[in-house]
Amino acid sequence: MTRISFTNSNNPAITMAAVVHLPQGFDAARTWPAIVVSHPGGGVKEQAAGTYAARLAEQGFIAIAYDASYQGESGGTPRQLENPHIRTEDISAVIDYLVTLPYVDRARIGATGICAGAGYTANAAIQDRRIKAIGTVGAVNIGAMFRNGWDNDVRSSDALPLIEAGSNARTSDAAGGSATMPLAPLKEADAPNEELRQAWEYYHTPRAQCPTAPGFATLRSLNQIITYDAYHMTDIYLTQPMQIVAGSKAGSKWMSEDLFDRAASADKAFHVVEGANHMDLYDGREYVDEAISVLAPFFAARLKGASQ
Repeated sequence: MTRISFTNSNNPAITMAAVVHLPQGFDAARTWPAIVVSHPGGGVKEQAAGTYAARLAEQGFIAIAYDASYQGESGGTPRQLENPHIRTEDISAVIDYLVTLPYVDRARIGATGICAGAGYTANAAIQDRRIKAIGTVGAVNIGAMFRNGWDNDVRSSDALPLIEAGSNARTSDAAGGSATMPLAPLKEADAPNEELRQAWEYYHTPRAQCPTAPGFATLRSLNQIITYDAYHMTDIYLTQPMQIVAGSKAGSKWMSEDLFDRAASADKAFHVVEGANHMDLYDGREYVDEAISVLAPFFAARLKGASQ
């Protein structure tokens, strides 16, 4: 495991922070398959993304977990901006870095993500053909989630006040303000159900709290989030092999199902982890083990080719 930093090719003013996990027996004279691992909204590389990157490295891949622009240890202001378009572009920026490494096989690059990071991964794949295979864990289409609710029980038109709130926040920010919104419950009492109570627990207790992951985003982010569809044109352009993983008890499962239904890929599979809710797939050992047991052979088969 090596901590690195590199210039974001999409915005040279931003330095990206990442952790590269190398496989056992790594030899820089060979070329290796690589996987980009994207963290959830509000998360950082030391949390779920790092967990999956470390486990994938154990299976023979170079795996890179990174902090999104404006978040974690990466640069950029305003801090905690969650702009889906930028987060999608960050994945390509990480690949731009990977292809400069002589030991990364440019023809064997995959991408995976957890929660919103999975949605961003799907969106990146439709426009970056260097991604040869994608895996998703508890995929969240962040735009649909904010428009339609965690349980898909809200009409999209009802989200208009959220766009208004984001617009007003931009005016406030221009005057020196810094309005924020939670990406997970900031207090246990704010959680409407057990699954989201665990989201509070994950980000705000010793379970997985990290000082660089405050669990909120700028309120102005709503302007980009509400109108964003991570799966836009996946029915035409998402043709790469795809492995979806979701928990049977996850409130977010409908977003994994939507991705599976919409993606054009002729090689796609949906694995349900029985008994797991959304948060269980972040750090529940038995559930992560099962996810990796599906993702690792998927990537090994789709990113096949002899190392040289």
